[in-house]
Amino acid sequence: MPDSSFDQKAVIRALNQILETELAGVVRYMHYSLMVFGYNRIPITSWLREQANESMAHAQQAGELITHFGEHPSLGIGKLLESHNHDIGDILRESLEHEKEGLQHYHDLLKLVDGKSIMLEEYARQMISEEEMHIGEVDKMLRKPGEIEAFEPK
Repeated sequence: MPDSSFDQKAVIRALNQILETELAGVVRYMHYSLMVFGYNRIPITSWLREQANESMAHAQQAGELITHFGEHPSLGIGKLLESHNHDIGDILRESLEHEKEGLQHYHDLLKLVDGKSIMLEEYARQMISEEEMHIGEVDKMLRKPGEIEAFEPK
């Protein structure tokens, strides 16, 4: 039986925000994968498509939790940025911003359920861990070869 010791309406809003953001990630990463050209196209395209698939899995998880609580998943999609800048660096910087936005949504969910629902707490913590790992990967990809320090946007 679903737990009612937390603000269910706020949790559903947070989960729908996550669902929409992750669906935007699917579209974003797939689009990026189509716009990569040059010598490194194959590994970069492969990585971007893996990110699209992972965003789809994350969207499915959020949707399953929404229906777990007897609610209706949003048909909306998060904001999509089309900068028309398709340099790999531009794509990665946009990806970094998208990952940070997703991370914030998972933190928001955790605040709503901390100490109130182990299931949702564990979900939020797991997703925060995964998003932090993604941010770290993108950060490393944005560094120049041989640089150790974290990427600093200009």
